[in-house]
Amino acid sequence: MRKLTCALENWPLKSPFTITGHTVRSMDLLYVTIEQDGCLGRGEGAGVYYLGETGESMLDQARSVTKAVESGIDRLGLRSLLPAGGARNAIDCALWDLEAKCGYTSVWSLLGQAPRPLKTVNTVGIDTPERMAEQARAFGNPNLKVKLDGVDVLARIRAVRAARPEANLMVDVNQGWNFEQLHELAPSFADLGVQMIEQPLPRGEDAELENYDSPLPLCADESCLDTSELAEAARRYQMINIKLDKTGGLTEALELAQGARDQGLELMVGNMIGSSLSMAPAFLIGQYCSYVDLDGPTFLTADRPPGLVYSDGNVLPPSAGLWG
Repeated sequence: MRKLTCALENWPLKSPFTITGHTVRSMDLLYVTIEQDGCLGRGEGAGVYYLGETGESMLDQARSVTKAVESGIDRLGLRSLLPAGGARNAIDCALWDLEAKCGYTSVWSLLGQAPRPLKTVNTVGIDTPERMAEQARAFGNPNLKVKLDGVDVLARIRAVRAARPEANLMVDVNQGWNFEQLHELAPSFADLGVQMIEQPLPRGEDAELENYDSPLPLCADESCLDTSELAEAARRYQMINIKLDKTGGLTEALELAQGARDQGLELMVGNMIGSSLSMAPAFLIGQYCSYVDLDGPTFLTADRPPGLVYSDGNVLPPSAGLWG
């Protein structure tokens, strides 16, 4: 007999974190456990804020499938009951964790993987050029992702580049530009050695990218939530950022990763900010990725033990006590 437990937890950030049109001071995280035969599977969901998800909406969705989960529904059945989002992500990941523990194995073994350490970016939030340069200098990590909107764009990226001339820079606009801005700015970004631009245009307003020859790779984030949007994204972007809160869990994320690779797209794995329990399932997707953005726990004032181990951009595989 299974028992599903759902709880909403608020996790404060060390300092406010700003991206295009959105500032985060704390995160409402859905924490899910599924107990069966003395084994405990765990999962965590942060939700997708730009689709209107909240902590309360995730909690309501998770509780709505209590009977089905406790009656033994599997991961594929779960996809027919809940839409993609934070609640399905948390339950899906808990089911993966539960299966591994009840089978005295690991999710890595179930997927035929041998885990390797990853190199994650650290993220520079939007601020004045001077403060963004300070953020960049504070990181020992050679890989930085820089958040930008449509204001002081070149001043900000030039300040970061001057502060860290040796760093590998990626830029994330979070839907903050129009096509004219992209066309005007992209050559300067290429000259500054930026490696790629993530989600420059708003979701649903990026059709012009189908005929655009970008001087550097473009990555879809908000424009590719799951496998249903892959075909369109593949016509417009060279890379897909996979986030488990967008896909509704590891099950769909694995399918999206395979589908994107089949279409010759590069992969990135990202996060919506969460504890190491959110990052651990995404770590498996990171094994396939050219770019890794799993620095979510570093924003929080505390982490869920036993947390991932971070050191100058290197992150070790999750321990058995965390997940999987």
